[in-house]
Amino acid sequence: MSGLMDAPVYDEQRERRKTALLIAAGVLVLLLAILFVAGFIAGHGWFFSNLPAEHKVDRFLTAIEKKDFDTAYGVYVNDENWKANPGKYSGYPLKRFTEDWTQYSPVGEIHSHHVDISRTDGEGFWGSGTIVGSTINGKKRLFLWVQRSDGTLTYPTPHIIQY
Repeated sequence: MSGLMDAPVYDEQRERRKTALLIAAGVLVLLLAILFVAGFIAGHGWFFSNLPAEHKVDRFLTAIEKKDFDTAYGVYVNDENWKANPGKYSGYPLKRFTEDWTQYSPVGEIHSHHVDISRTDGEGFWGSGTIVGSTINGKKRLFLWVQRSDGTLTYPTPHIIQY
């Protein structure tokens, strides 16, 4: 049986470290919660998880603006070396792709763009893909689907997001 005389000695420095650690952990949890929600509110997905998809769409639209259809096609099919294996993409060849983004473009000729917003869509918490909304030539909206599993782009998207 131990009594009051056997109590451990109070260690002030240890108590300060424990308090500081608890405060730091609380601040970290708060910052993570803010980051988690801020990405969604800003339109870039939880924890800003949609930014890679937005950057991909930006690279794609920039290449279309420059009329660099080889690069745009590589981004679209997620294969920078697509020329090394053109048979792999015979179902949607470069010629058809170029026609689709010039004379049959859903928004006309693209001179400028701004990636505005994105939303995770599909199955699971992180979704099976991301819908990315962009403003084209300062007035028209274009929505592209970025498939999470293979990084390819698709037009049209399964549905349009409102913003």
